[in-house]
Amino acid sequence: MKVIYHYDVGPWLAARLAELADSEDLEITICPEDDESRFERLLADAGVLLHNLKPVTDAHMEASPGLRLIQKIGVGVNTIDLEAARRRGIAVCNMPGSNSRAVMEMTLLLMLACLRRLPVFDARTRRGEGWGWPSAMQDTLGELAGRTVGLAGYGSVPEILAPVLAAMGARVLYCCRTEKPGAVGTWVDKDRLLAESDILSLHMPLTEETRHWLDRDALFRMKPGAILINTARGGLVDEDALVAALGGGRLMGAGLDVFAEEPTPPDNPLLGLEQVVLAPHVAFFTVGTLERSLDIAFENIRRIRQGREVIHRVA
Repeated sequence: MKVIYHYDVGPWLAARLAELADSEDLEITICPEDDESRFERLLADAGVLLHNLKPVTDAHMEASPGLRLIQKIGVGVNTIDLEAARRRGIAVCNMPGSNSRAVMEMTLLLMLACLRRLPVFDARTRRGEGWGWPSAMQDTLGELAGRTVGLAGYGSVPEILAPVLAAMGARVLYCCRTEKPGAVGTWVDKDRLLAESDILSLHMPLTEETRHWLDRDALFRMKPGAILINTARGGLVDEDALVAALGGGRLMGAGLDVFAEEPTPPDNPLLGLEQVVLAPHVAFFTVGTLERSLDIAFENIRRIRQGREVIHRVA
């Protein structure tokens, strides 16, 4: 069976995929996401697509008559045309929980980097601008202890993150459809979450219901001087409104691993704001995540070959 790993990879992952190809008697081809022509050629006789971020469309599936499994390396499946997959009988699976610890740690990292203005200090130090705190920044430097952190959504990432925040001295609020038994934090509605959170962190899937969950109105109902963290999906936030809220001083900062358009274009105004800490949708990417992901992916490949039901099927 021919398998496409649709992402560029480093030496460790390349070697690991080669080992799995030998042990599982598979032909695994690595195809970077920006090589569209090669991807289209490989689809012609592929049986499995290991998908990361670049959207998988109906046209891709049309070009791959033997495709039996699209395995998301991660959780969110908004980049896959699920209806097209259903029509064609292609199984689509994800990996709930496989990247939760990595995303939790990146979320915490972004919170701390925003509170301590780490990118600004890093840049100043590299420019040789000496010691000290710029006077304009002194009132913006803070700690997690004593702050209220609001979690929008309470899935596998907040389940790990909330106890860490509480242990660091933060007050935790969370907002989701129903109260979670045993959750660390206080269950509140959206209005209270926005009004009371010093740091608001998003942890929801992107659906038609949640698109622009944080729109212009919601952003301007946030606590003045708050920080926004988004390691979920860029489409949850109205980016134009976020730029306005940051540029006008309504919000103190933002830590963003995801964007409305990915990769985000170089003229995105968010890239020019020094109070924004940025990463290119890599919160999930650690060796630990990859190991867990490969375990799930190749279990599903074995199941497909054996005619058994796959795990974590979403379509």
